[in-house]
Amino acid sequence: MTLPTVADCRLVPAGVDWDAIRVPRTIGMDVLRILGRHSGAVIEDPCGSALYWFVSKGAATAWDVPETRPLGVTHHLVVPSTHRVRRPGPHWLFSPADRQLITDVGNLRAAVKDASALRRNP
Repeated sequence: MTLPTVADCRLVPAGVDWDAIRVPRTIGMDVLRILGRHSGAVIEDPCGSALYWFVSKGAATAWDVPETRPLGVTHHLVVPSTHRVRRPGPHWLFSPADRQLITDVGNLRAAVKDASALRRNP
């Protein structure tokens, strides 16, 4: 069940149609550059300083990448309406209106690992 929230957003359960991966913004901006056109839709939560990628349902159970957090069954995500592409509050960096929702979990895993390595070895 989707619950309404403020600022034209909804609280949506993960693990039903998709799972999500929370990546700190400091790493996530590099992940965006690495993935380029291979990234699906991405939500930015400026209050939590995080980016969220959508991955296929069930993918969160095998996710074990340091500094990130998988969201699957028992988790919820604040999802903005598709036209919400600016601050304040949660908004789309890449909207599902402009590209596919799901990012390939293997591509995302590799990009997060590469971005983390860049931060450790500038």
